[in-house]
Amino acid sequence: MFSDRGGRGRDEDTGGFSERVVYTRRISKVVKGGRRLRFNALVVVGDNEGQVGVGLGKALVIPDAVRKGNAVARRDMVTIPMKGNTIPQQITVKKGATIVMIKPAGEGTGVIASAAMRAILELGGVKDVVGKTMGSRNPINIVYATMEALRQLRDPDIELARRLGRPIPSKDEAPEPEAAPQEA
Repeated sequence: MFSDRGGRGRDEDTGGFSERVVYTRRISKVVKGGRRLRFNALVVVGDNEGQVGVGLGKALVIPDAVRKGNAVARRDMVTIPMKGNTIPQQITVKKGATIVMIKPAGEGTGVIASAAMRAILELGGVKDVVGKTMGSRNPINIVYATMEALRQLRDPDIELARRLGRPIPSKDEAPEPEAAPQEA
């Protein structure tokens, strides 16, 4: 009976990305003949492995706004430097009247953050992190501030290698532990 409805009804290839609509709002423009209604949709797209993007789509109907937001998000992806299942260091960013603070957390903590921040961190593949939002609680500002924080994060191993002029280690290479002295 309902089997042919099929979820979101998208025919397009997702390319391994998951999407989440964080926020929608109705915008009205007052003109001579009345009000013109439009919609905004804030969409977060990620691959759950360190890539995440955000897009704001605008259209006359919500599905078109979501589709446009998805396209914008895929064009503006950020790679999150990871240290295990968390981020390498604490970071605080201010965007407008919103201040976001993101801190690494121990294994098993989960993602403790506001809904808008959680969407970005989960779709980016971060498993253990604590986030705090201060100031304005506007979801659009929270999302953009969180993305700015993720852009500013640096992998300490890569930064150290860059500053010392050493070859940059790839993600596949694990640092070799120093051999312990053998006692005979």
